[in-house]
Amino acid sequence: MAEKYSDEIRAVARQLYLKRWTPQEIKEELKLPSVRIVYYWAEKFSWRDMLSEEGVEAALARRIQLLTDRDKKSDLELRELDQLVGHHIKLMAQRAKREEKLTQYAASGTTAILQTEDGEKPARKARKKKNDISHLTADSFAEWVSVLFGYQLTLRENLHQKIRNLLKSRQLGATWYFAGEALEDAILNGKPQVFLSASKRQAEVFRSYIVQIAQKFLGVELTGNPIRLSNGAELSFLGTNSNTAQSNSANVYIDEYFWIPKFRKLNDVASAMATHDQWRITYFSTPSSKAHEAYPFWTGDEWRRGRAERKDIAFPTEAELRDGGRLCPDKHWRFIVTIEDAVKAGFNLANVNDLRDRYSGPAFDMLFMCVFVDDKDAVFAFDQLMKCGTDPALWQDFKSDESRPFGNREVWGGYDPSRTTDNATFVIIAVPLYAVEKFRVLKKWTWTGLSFKFQAEQIKKIKEQYNLTYIGIDVTGIGAGVFDIVSAFAPREAVPIHYSVESKNRLVLKMIDAVGGNRIEWDREDKDIAASFMAIKRTTTSSGNAMTFVATRSVETGHADSFWAIAHAMVNEPLNTEHKRKSRWIL
Repeated sequence: MAEKYSDEIRAVARQLYLKRWTPQEIKEELKLPSVRIVYYWAEKFSWRDMLSEEGVEAALARRIQLLTDRDKKSDLELRELDQLVGHHIKLMAQRAKREEKLTQYAASGTTAILQTEDGEKPARKARKKKNDISHLTADSFAEWVSVLFGYQLTLRENLHQKIRNLLKSRQLGATWYFAGEALEDAILNGKPQVFLSASKRQAEVFRSYIVQIAQKFLGVELTGNPIRLSNGAELSFLGTNSNTAQSNSANVYIDEYFWIPKFRKLNDVASAMATHDQWRITYFSTPSSKAHEAYPFWTGDEWRRGRAERKDIAFPTEAELRDGGRLCPDKHWRFIVTIEDAVKAGFNLANVNDLRDRYSGPAFDMLFMCVFVDDKDAVFAFDQLMKCGTDPALWQDFKSDESRPFGNREVWGGYDPSRTTDNATFVIIAVPLYAVEKFRVLKKWTWTGLSFKFQAEQIKKIKEQYNLTYIGIDVTGIGAGVFDIVSAFAPREAVPIHYSVESKNRLVLKMIDAVGGNRIEWDREDKDIAASFMAIKRTTTSSGNAMTFVATRSVETGHADSFWAIAHAMVNEPLNTEHKRKSRWIL
């Protein structure tokens, strides 16, 4: 975005920025097309870190020092220096006198109000109102609107719709857009807003975006949870437990609703909050499985159910929904935005070809092309995988930001190599100490287009942080090179996995046992994991004499790398889980 501008233009922009010109003023002065360019430069080149907060005295002192050090001063500069020194001395004398008075009053214990030199009582400083937005108008949001992509503007143009239902690619900024939209409505119209998400942590993302937008574009610092604005509007951020909001009336936003368990129950409560005509409700999500409770809600089958007269009423086609959205017979305004649609509408934050290389066909289609997975042919049912998702905040023994995030607890590692353009993936899994515990996918790393030496070095760094007692490595392709290096520094822990029909079946059966028995869990926000599990299909060998499993595995499309990496770690547990494994946990 910024590379087409010369170094001279950028240098002038930097100079003005450090002189505390606003991005809008810099844009107008340099005739730039958008303030986004200034924000981009400021962040990329850390201009914000160069700004100093200085008062009047500090500014005078800085100027005095500059003029003092200058040789061959002109008469004008000498007069300026003389005036500045006089001002500076006067300010210092006034400050010293006031500090003396404060000391005297403190010593006497009096509560009398200090007077100015003129005998007047100083004006009492007005107490700043919390979350004060009284000075903001519709024009205050012009800068925020100017950075929206085309599909976000389409959503904005349909604010009048009572029910909006968006099916989207991941990472398109939908949550960020709706955060700004809701903030604008709360400020300008005083209306309360409620945000429901698949997890409390995801709901907090809404709050984080609102605080960022208010600070960056409006110059307002918002605090509190919920956020209560000075005009009385309240913004509440809830997880799937919406019972606490049943009495609320508000505009409602439901994020990633195709990943919410027991969607029907939550939707009954959420839609009730937006019953009155003045409230609207917005659903948006990346697709998951056709088996999810929300799928007939999206297709309109739920609206048709039990009503013979509605049976043959047609809904808009997918092509029509991708072409700017349509108002449907059930009064939902539906809109589909794939990653390809987003790019056509100006989205420039991701490369579609790179994403196709990185993800398997089914995973790419689900995460980026708005295609629902039909898990009737999948090994793992969607509802089973949903039960494996959890909030990592519940893992109180795992501190990801510490040098030893899991202390000396035992973990197993699994490595799945890249095959040309797809990801190499490495995971670490916490091993249960007690029967009631589950295996936990603590962390996942992905490396793309890097040498096997680099990837082996990353595994070595991970081993220095964790007590890795087992590392399962697929030795296919560059995996063999990774194994050779890893086995040098971890000879007892590194175990090669040679692929065959039997070994592949063993890996999948191990995961069927773990998922079906509800004995493993991972971060529910990591949708790549669920997508890779659903990509595993049953098939037969080329001879037709045996059953095996596949996952769209080729050099062109990649494969279900998260699944295989997890399986490579989990296979260290015997299939017969009744047989107790001797722990290698080191105290």
